[in-house]
Amino acid sequence: MASPRRMDPELPQYTNYVVSRPVYNEPSFLEQHERQLRERQTVREKLVKCCSCSRRRAIRMLKSLLPILEWLPKYQVKEWLLSDTISGVSTGLVATLQGMAYALLAAVPVGYGLYSAFFPILTYFIFGTSRHISVGPFPVVSLMVGSVVLSMAPDEQFILPSTNDTLDNITRIDSGARDAERVLIASTLTVLVGIIQLVLGALQIGFVVRYLADPLVGGFTTAAAFQVFVSQLKIVLNVSTKNYSGVLSIIYTLVEIFENISTTNIADFIAGLLTIIICLAVKEINDRFKHKIPIPIPIEVIMTIIAAAISYGVDLEKKCNAGIVKSIPRGFLPPVLPSVNMFSQMATASFSIAVVAYAVAVSVGKVYAIKYDYAIDGNQEFIAFGISNIFSGFFSCFVATTALSRTAVQESTGGKTQVAGIISALIVLIAIVALGKLLEPLQKSVLAAVVIANLKGMFMQVCDVPRLWRQNKIDAVIWVFTCIASIILGLDLGLLAGLLFGLLTVVLRLQFPSWNDLGNVPGTDLYKSTKDYKNVDEPEGVKIVSFYSPIFYGNIDGFKKCLKSTVGFDAVQVYNKRLKALRKIQKLIKKGQLRATKNGIVGDVCATNQGFEPDEDPEDLDIPTKEIEIRVDWNSELPVKVNVPKVPIHSLILDFGAVSFLDIVAVRSLRMIVKEFHRIDVNVYFASLKDHVIAKLEQCGFYEDNIVMDMFFLTVHDAVLYIQSQVKIQTVQDPILKKINLIQEYKDPLELMDTEVNEDVLDVQDEAMRRLAS
Repeated sequence: MASPRRMDPELPQYTNYVVSRPVYNEPSFLEQHERQLRERQTVREKLVKCCSCSRRRAIRMLKSLLPILEWLPKYQVKEWLLSDTISGVSTGLVATLQGMAYALLAAVPVGYGLYSAFFPILTYFIFGTSRHISVGPFPVVSLMVGSVVLSMAPDEQFILPSTNDTLDNITRIDSGARDAERVLIASTLTVLVGIIQLVLGALQIGFVVRYLADPLVGGFTTAAAFQVFVSQLKIVLNVSTKNYSGVLSIIYTLVEIFENISTTNIADFIAGLLTIIICLAVKEINDRFKHKIPIPIPIEVIMTIIAAAISYGVDLEKKCNAGIVKSIPRGFLPPVLPSVNMFSQMATASFSIAVVAYAVAVSVGKVYAIKYDYAIDGNQEFIAFGISNIFSGFFSCFVATTALSRTAVQESTGGKTQVAGIISALIVLIAIVALGKLLEPLQKSVLAAVVIANLKGMFMQVCDVPRLWRQNKIDAVIWVFTCIASIILGLDLGLLAGLLFGLLTVVLRLQFPSWNDLGNVPGTDLYKSTKDYKNVDEPEGVKIVSFYSPIFYGNIDGFKKCLKSTVGFDAVQVYNKRLKALRKIQKLIKKGQLRATKNGIVGDVCATNQGFEPDEDPEDLDIPTKEIEIRVDWNSELPVKVNVPKVPIHSLILDFGAVSFLDIVAVRSLRMIVKEFHRIDVNVYFASLKDHVIAKLEQCGFYEDNIVMDMFFLTVHDAVLYIQSQVKIQTVQDPILKKINLIQEYKDPLELMDTEVNEDVLDVQDEAMRRLAS
């Protein structure tokens, strides 16, 4: 893997800078820099503004709803018309063939694929915002439509009753009734998908496609390509199988194909195989020499014409029993109302199809929008495809989106605007009106082979997995999981499973976020991870923890574990141990087993020292520290052996620069954490908080008597400088404290003290215990 380009090791001298400013915490900064109050509109004011209308606003909204009014008046006829015409003719030829081929995927007669390649373009031309995408059938979406169609109208529902003059072992299917029912289902599904897309666009929720991440879409489309391949394989072989749909349908289909492989039609197989090989070879030539070839060779159209001529001349249907298209309706059928009663049966699948169709179209549209420096409106695209599918659904079409290969042809042949789309629709119109009869001898295996040849790009997405694994293992897992789930469960359930799995990875990453303990880069105000950099120093007695995630109810426990592992102790446990140790010291003082001398505090050698008691059976620790009269320097050696964890820090800085939001549970937990550290004499400071996070803390009642805004600093370095200044002020030590601490170096045998202790010695003892190593 190529390493990123490195800059010169030495930057120019003028890039150095020196800043002299005060140390800022939030209150001191607000004193010098008053915050600007934002005007907040009431709900009534927002409604009045939203409902108000002016001539300019009306024109702007009209152009937003009808983008054609924006770009058509600016159309450059002399510069663009010739390019759009050439592109439209080339795209129309490809669209004609692909419409027929993808009709097989949608489980409807071939002729209806021509309608699906014609009608959606008419409305998208008016409402769409992309200049380059070619609207029409797409194999993945067509296969999803076919899955619904086959599940609602399987062959078994159209078996004709046997008669005396037919053999009992021959099953006859009423293909006319079956095809009519399937066309009705497909067109009804198209209308419902259009309604869903229109509603989503009207509600301005085009952002839903953002949850379909690139790895998820890659895995899904690869699985769909595999599903398409299997569904077309039986057509290439001309093998009869049942129409399976749902979970494990692809496995059942493959099993039945191989069980009946002996019935393969050789003529169909040879025609399909040759078409696949030649199409793939010519497509490779088109890709390699695309800069030298002005127009890509329309090999699919050429192969279709040749195959239709051969089939007609040799009469393959009669001589070889080849499967041919047979009948393509000439002209247009009258509009048909959808069957509203079917909506409930296809509601779930229609939502998946609506989102996938939209996601494919917007993804392709954004690629060319970036390339040619213009913007597409995601919500308007929802509306455009919604209207297109509703309109085309009344004319017996199936769901339209955009095809990657067809769009590539439209762009590479010089298409500038959707005028090229209209011209391509005119070519399809000519095929519907005049050329349908010429395509009737065409073998279905050739159409299936064209579909398979166009799957190469989607199959090549498998090569992205190793790259994803190197870049981000979670994305690679999402890709693989979605692909496998879509193959096993079917496309609709597989997409849902992949989406839920992707969201689960986001939740888990939020629930188990990353953090770092920071150290100072010497001589700078920079702070870097002590694990990742060598010459980084932690300020003495200060621990800096940086947290890289929002903090909310789902990860607050993880946040507490982060703190515990980083600082090296549990604040609650330390506090409880200290209370227990103080109780023991109090008992020893009352029993006279601890006394103060000029060398410090000693114990009677003849007495039992309760400090050696084991830590099991802990006592009640409800008494707060402030009710105990003595204080202890817990990092020094105590006069009795008690198991109290050491606390090597006096200050904790929480760097919340990467925390984008907090919820009420997080605020309450943070308040408790601050109190727990304060009880063991560790001051807590916050650094780099965003203004809205500070506002949220105030709204949730974070501040109390000992928790004030003075704890919040603009940067980590501000907090460190403040702490260091406070430590210098507190460096003066009481002389009697020094005398008490001599016990650490005192090696002589301890002598019994006199039973009668004078008042001066008692005063020394009392003072010593009150000030013991504070």
